[in-house]
Amino acid sequence: MRITVSGLPGSGTTSLARYLSEKYNFGLISAGEIFRQMAKEHNMDLPQFGALAESDPSFDRMIDERQKEIAESRDNIIVEGRLSGWMVPSADLKIWINAPLGCRVRRIQSRDEVINEETAKHTTKDREQCEALRYRMYYQIDISDLGLYHMILNSEHWGIEQLGAIVDTAIAVTKK
Repeated sequence: MRITVSGLPGSGTTSLARYLSEKYNFGLISAGEIFRQMAKEHNMDLPQFGALAESDPSFDRMIDERQKEIAESRDNIIVEGRLSGWMVPSADLKIWINAPLGCRVRRIQSRDEVINEETAKHTTKDREQCEALRYRMYYQIDISDLGLYHMILNSEHWGIEQLGAIVDTAIAVTKK
């Protein structure tokens, strides 16, 4: 089984992907973690590295192609990333996690240790615009088109265990 988990920054995709990976003992590929690691390797914060990626498509393409290659060659894998639903067309279950901007900003502020909420909000909006532009330029993908997802869940209303329980039901039905 191949499962993709996608959503905007701070929506909870990494948390849900880890939960599912651990519960089902599936492999996990996380584009966001790879992107953050690459930013650190280049001694840049996420906005700086995003700007670099915007000017040099090889960064995004490398992450996306590697994710796709691994996902298509393995079973029992969770693929987490903004574009994973698009990059893994053979996925058995494609999930989009959503949450309002304010909720996501608070999570990002806490996770990334951003000094204040206004800075986190500005950074998040800039990042989303930068990514949306890159996805349109590189792949002609409109990230706001959620039509390819099997499930769209709002993580503001439920914690990871509750979201996991909903997804557990979808997995059980999909496996039949």
